[in-house]
Amino acid sequence: MSYHIVSINAPSCSLSCRDGQLTCRTEEGEKRLPLEDVASIVITSFSASIHSHLILEAARNGVALIICNAFKPASIVLPANRSTDTLLTKATLKLPNRTKENLWQKTVDAKCLNQLLLAERIAPKDSNLEQLRNVALGKKQHKEAICGKLFWQIFGRSLGCKQFTRDRATGGLNSLLNYGYAVLLSSILQKLFSVGLDPTFGISHAIRERSTPLAYDLMEPFRPCVDWRVIQWIRNNDENSEWNITKEFRKWVTGFPLERVDYLQFTLEIQGVIEGVIRSFRRAVLENKARLYKPWTPTNTKWAG
Repeated sequence: MSYHIVSINAPSCSLSCRDGQLTCRTEEGEKRLPLEDVASIVITSFSASIHSHLILEAARNGVALIICNAFKPASIVLPANRSTDTLLTKATLKLPNRTKENLWQKTVDAKCLNQLLLAERIAPKDSNLEQLRNVALGKKQHKEAICGKLFWQIFGRSLGCKQFTRDRATGGLNSLLNYGYAVLLSSILQKLFSVGLDPTFGISHAIRERSTPLAYDLMEPFRPCVDWRVIQWIRNNDENSEWNITKEFRKWVTGFPLERVDYLQFTLEIQGVIEGVIRSFRRAVLENKARLYKPWTPTNTKWAG
């Protein structure tokens, strides 16, 4: 399987294939990449045209075309011989419960640590910080729920909302978080489809009709990236007490995947980190070794942004 995942997000572009090269033409010029080096092409552009020859050549080279609507995958065009990744599907179905539990525990540990690091950044003197630190770094039962409760209390107080509670069904600040998480979910789904993982096979979240539990699972450690983006928006726009989802906010929050953070020995954009995490998860599933899964946590004290 080739390595490159190519993202096409130019406002208006034309995609074709010439002499074995993926060709993208925009108003700014033309860019090319050997199609044999591409694993997947993710098209988030709102007005891209795709030449039929590219579809045929992509199929011949085993390249998936992932076409998005509002950044969320809406259609996947796969070569006939790649419609099912038999080895990966078999490994996923046979994954022992113990391995799933270990994978989920690593995910929860990363999420709680990331919440702690963000809380230390936004409210270094908060009264709940020490308790959050003890839980995030410990092995308490129901660790995720306890950390979440403490984190949202700190989050709210840092913004002057002492009675804030996280509730997806309410508006205001919660609606800003909901929108940001939807952007994050779309980014996770793009990468899952790109590396051949079926998002309907999760490790913790419940399976429901039309749900994607694996995406919900793997997005957890990245949620604080959205939280931080929302915090910055509110602090820079504190004259707006209703917190409506405006055009300006949408533009701001959808930029978080381009922020640069540390991951392993590298400094990458968050969208690159998401890809790296998901590739490590894929390898852990194929080899039935939870230790190969490397969820993201910052490796220094500087939070993204």
